Amino acid sequence: MTVKKHLNDLDIKGKRVLTRVDFNVPLAGDGRVADDTRIRAALPTIEFIIKHGGKAILISHLGRPKGTSVPDLSLRPVSERLSKLLCRGVTMAPDCVGDTTEGVVARMNDGDVTLLENLRFHTGETKNEPDFAHRLARMGDVYVNDAFGTAHRAHASTVGVTRYFDERAMGFLMENELRNLAKATGSPEHPYAVILGGAKVSGKIGVIENLMPMLDILLIGGGMAFTFLKAKGIAVGDSLVEDDRIATATRILERALADKKMLLLPDDVVVAREIAEGTETKIVPADGIENGWRGLDIGPETISSFSDAIARARTIVWNGPLGVFEFDAFSHGTVAVAEAVAKATDSGALSIIGGGDSIAAVGRAGVADRITHMSTGGGASLAVFEGKTLPAIEALTNA
Repeated sequence: MTVKKHLNDLDIKGKRVLTRVDFNVPLAGDGRVADDTRIRAALPTIEFIIKHGGKAILISHLGRPKGTSVPDLSLRPVSERLSKLLCRGVTMAPDCVGDTTEGVVARMNDGDVTLLENLRFHTGETKNEPDFAHRLARMGDVYVNDAFGTAHRAHASTVGVTRYFDERAMGFLMENELRNLAKATGSPEHPYAVILGGAKVSGKIGVIENLMPMLDILLIGGGMAFTFLKAKGIAVGDSLVEDDRIATATRILERALADKKMLLLPDDVVVAREIAEGTETKIVPADGIENGWRGLDIGPETISSFSDAIARARTIVWNGPLGVFEFDAFSHGTVAVAEAVAKATDSGALSIIGGGDSIAAVGRAGVADRITHMSTGGGASLAVFEGKTLPAIEALTNA
């Protein structure tokens, strides 16, 4: 990837720094921010702008309002939380474009912070409409993108707006993400283990195909494992299966065998008739799932074999939970693997985890501080692992 200009390279004193951040955070029922991880991740960039006399104009989306103003998806709770984290006032603009918002920005002093309202209250954001991008661009003198979680999207705030700036740089969060992900896609230390879970094979095919030449160990769990088991001729009861991906799964299995890769599927699984707390569960061999039952977590034998493989790895990439971990009965496999990854990291392995569910599982296991890097962008990190170009990065100025 071509080296891009960094915020450090810009002279921002007295300038309006239009900064794309990723404040797409969960809100609690009372409207407060439920998890401020993404807000905290953007603090180094915001604080740098303040310290160096720039005017920080922050732009973000929240949820999917689909081009209409939805009060419950206002960024106002985010501005309140950001103000507490920065220990200073944060002005909340009534919109992200328009005369009133331009007036708010015009009244800013050096070192001030203003958060513009939800970008996706306008259809022009996701459609990357030139007029909307131009109206956004009027808010800034220079442009900084620190929203890795949206880097794979060619939207008005990530790509369209860059046409109107001579200087377009990445922030500290973006730089940190790309540097860490490059360690797992450039020349990783071996053995290299990739752990994939989640519901569907279809979302991970690109990752498997791109990383297969460099990985040594591939561990597959979650709902997607049952498509692979069925591809091997194993009956999986009522477990989730993508029948239209069985041929793809077969091809991956054959390639792993031909290339002498270690590919592990579940040996045993936790099954139930329904996904619910308190429901009856039992542990059965992977080839012993009866009709009417569905696999919802990996079993203890699989936990053991997966953990042993992870312990040997020097580079570990993990995306997707290994069971329906939101329910206690089906969370043990994911939590155990999180602990195994943490132990390997303690022993010197590089560990990178992407995807909101995987990160939530690591948090639930209490090992977040023992992981090398937890990506703030699930879709964007998957795109990197698939070997794709990130349009928001390409749109920045070359260093």
